[in-house]
Amino acid sequence: MVYMTLAGAILAEVLGTTAMKYSDGFSRLVPSLVTAAGYLVAFVLLAQTLKSMSVGTAYAIWSGAGTAAIALIGMVFIGEAVTAMKILGLLLVICGVVVLNLGGAH
Repeated sequence: MVYMTLAGAILAEVLGTTAMKYSDGFSRLVPSLVTAAGYLVAFVLLAQTLKSMSVGTAYAIWSGAGTAAIALIGMVFIGEAVTAMKILGLLLVICGVVVLNLGGAH
């Protein structure tokens, strides 16, 4: 169940960050509200996750998965450049999260 809560936190953060891109510097109401709601839900769910998962593990997964998802959304849907360095960076983020989890996450 804790991983479902964490997945919800990641999804909410990704939704909030994507909406922020479309908020035009918080000058558009609906994307700005979606951004605020996304981050509120993300932090509430992350806080719930931290009740039963170590902070290092939870934050590594939350931030790493969110970073990778946003980078992919940017490249696939928003038209940001796809470069070998970006792909390498994404792979390193994913590897870092895996190594942290293999290192004795409790």
